[in-house]
Amino acid sequence: MKHIVYTAIIISVMVLISVTPNVNGAEIEGVHFENTYATDGIRMKIQGTGLLRYLGIIRAYVGALYLEEESSIEDVLSDKPKRLEVEYFHALKGEDFGITTNKVIAKNTDALTLEKIRPQIDYHNSLYEDVQPGDRYSLTYIPGKGTELALNGKTKGIIKGADFASALFSMWLGEFPMNEPFKKQLLGLK
Repeated sequence: MKHIVYTAIIISVMVLISVTPNVNGAEIEGVHFENTYATDGIRMKIQGTGLLRYLGIIRAYVGALYLEEESSIEDVLSDKPKRLEVEYFHALKGEDFGITTNKVIAKNTDALTLEKIRPQIDYHNSLYEDVQPGDRYSLTYIPGKGTELALNGKTKGIIKGADFASALFSMWLGEFPMNEPFKKQLLGLK
């Protein structure tokens, strides 16, 4: 019995170490994320990392959420700086991103807001390209500037509007996210 308890403790510690941020950043599923990100004079630190599994078994991608140090996860969708980085394990078509974006934003956004931000959503969806394993998309929202979509560090476009940013980030962090366990991991609530 003692052996089982010790084994369980060791495994738990190993899992925490593999997904918990440290001074050098975080590593999850062999993918490294930096501990901090800075842009436009704003410094954000990693809040959490997560693994999204498709159908519960297929590793789809890993991600990291960055927030300003004084930010709270309770207001993660408010008009505050935030960044989400996602690295993919499988090739995906660019047009598939738009289909998913439309569906999940619609679940998390009221009809009036959805109609208002439709041009921004359409523009955002037009920026997506096909990805290969190891490619990394990032979304960085800076109040007053907008949401930057970048692929492998190269800016694809910037979309203005706090309401658009809130709707977009709700795909992962909203009331009806794509994947609840992934949301909890990003928010550091594992």
